[in-house]
Amino acid sequence: MDDVAPEPAALRTLVVDDEQPVLDELVYLLERDPRVGTVHTARSGAEALRRLEGGAVDLLFLDIAMPGLSGIDIARVVGQFRTPPRVVFVTAHEGHALEAFELGALDYLLKPIREERLRESIRRAVDQGDPAPEADETIAVELGGVTRFVRRSTVTHVEAQGDYVRLHTADGAGHLVRTPLTGLVSDWEDAGFVRIHRSSAVNLAHVREVRMQAGRCSVVVPHGDGVVELQVSRRHTPTLRDLIHERSR
Repeated sequence: MDDVAPEPAALRTLVVDDEQPVLDELVYLLERDPRVGTVHTARSGAEALRRLEGGAVDLLFLDIAMPGLSGIDIARVVGQFRTPPRVVFVTAHEGHALEAFELGALDYLLKPIREERLRESIRRAVDQGDPAPEADETIAVELGGVTRFVRRSTVTHVEAQGDYVRLHTADGAGHLVRTPLTGLVSDWEDAGFVRIHRSSAVNLAHVREVRMQAGRCSVVVPHGDGVVELQVSRRHTPTLRDLIHERSR
């Protein structure tokens, strides 16, 4: 007999919104989808955190503008969980998409919610249920006659230096590797590295902030005990914006 793949478990879901009509509508639409299991609700950030601490949640729908703790505040907290739920922001405003991207949101829905758009969020949650682990490449670097090994996931950003690139890691260390920046970014693109300047690229997994000021864009990444701000060239700003838009859709 051929093996049959098991059906994915129904998503345990929590919906957080301080407006009861919105809450009721979301619950109604979610319960119509067979991929969704139990649906719990909360009317405030404090209540949401109590529910999250009291039981496992796979999928979390968060309103952003709420009295007290905002949806952004809650997302920052659950991001520290050992097994965080997948987060979908639900809001009436487009202006928070950048923060949603920075927090790794699964999706960003605008009110009023369309059922077909909600189904797309659920599909994304199901697809991310059991992601295949991605190989973390190890790079050999020479330092004072000693070969050391640096994991790619620890690299925050890279800078071109002649025929070399310098790999910067979160602990503030820098390592020279003889390879062209263009080739390295091409090889590491699927791991989240994005060109932000003709001489630099950044690992999106380490980006803490994306800043826009006077038409100029920059990103902030950890560096030792602090952070470092990296300028994004005008040429590469549209690409970064497109990526932010794509991830927040």
